[in-house]
Amino acid sequence: MAENKIIQDDCLEALKKISAESVDLTVFSPPYDGIRDYKKNWSFDFLALGCELFRVTKDGGAAIVVIGDGTKDFAKSLTSFRLAVGWADSGWRLFETVIYKRDGNPGAWWQRRFRVDHEYIFIFFKGKKPKSFHKEHLMIPSKHAGKTYSGTDRLTNGGFKLIEKKTVNPLKCRGTVWQYAASNTEGNRLKLKHPATYPDKLAEDLILCFSEAGDFILDPMCGSGTTCVMAKQNGRNYLGIEVSAEYCEIARERLKKETGRE
Repeated sequence: MAENKIIQDDCLEALKKISAESVDLTVFSPPYDGIRDYKKNWSFDFLALGCELFRVTKDGGAAIVVIGDGTKDFAKSLTSFRLAVGWADSGWRLFETVIYKRDGNPGAWWQRRFRVDHEYIFIFFKGKKPKSFHKEHLMIPSKHAGKTYSGTDRLTNGGFKLIEKKTVNPLKCRGTVWQYAASNTEGNRLKLKHPATYPDKLAEDLILCFSEAGDFILDPMCGSGTTCVMAKQNGRNYLGIEVSAEYCEIARERLKKETGRE
């Protein structure tokens, strides 16, 4: 299947046409729990999708899913957790669960629940270890930069060990809570024609961390095309699959305006 294209198709059908072990990285956010109308009442089989993505992914390649859970009668659907366990049972290994923090809607005063300020970013990989991992762009200022620490550290057996004097570096790696402003702050009106988007920076951070220049990046449910746009802007090849003709056009127009492609 040709790279650097947005194609309209059901992702499970389209993935059958992709060669085994040809994809370096998949980054996507699936529709879940009927929270949005994605045209034609379409839904996805996340276990079948996980198996197909495993087949087309190279050894050491990664598949990253941005997902949350719907709420009905005060209870969470657990769709995200079912996906994580199902994919792990089918061969994927879970590298990390990152919390994507973004401010949720305040909601009505009478709602007996917390405001939802997060989604999950499940980072899966195939094989013994991820073939790409770059965190330089994820560094943040250290709160105690320049301070020197010493003392003791507790061992797992209950004992102690002496810590050599160490000066705190000016930068440290971001942890597992990643905060981004919502897409509606980006000023991209074309992108916001899609009902559910995630920030460009989120996709870019994941692409830069888990792939190399020239790699093949896949989004099997590409929506407004964010993953594909960020892949192209950062020197990667891409393929976007989308079941909705309307959303395909949004993604193609974005690529044309923002990268000169499609």
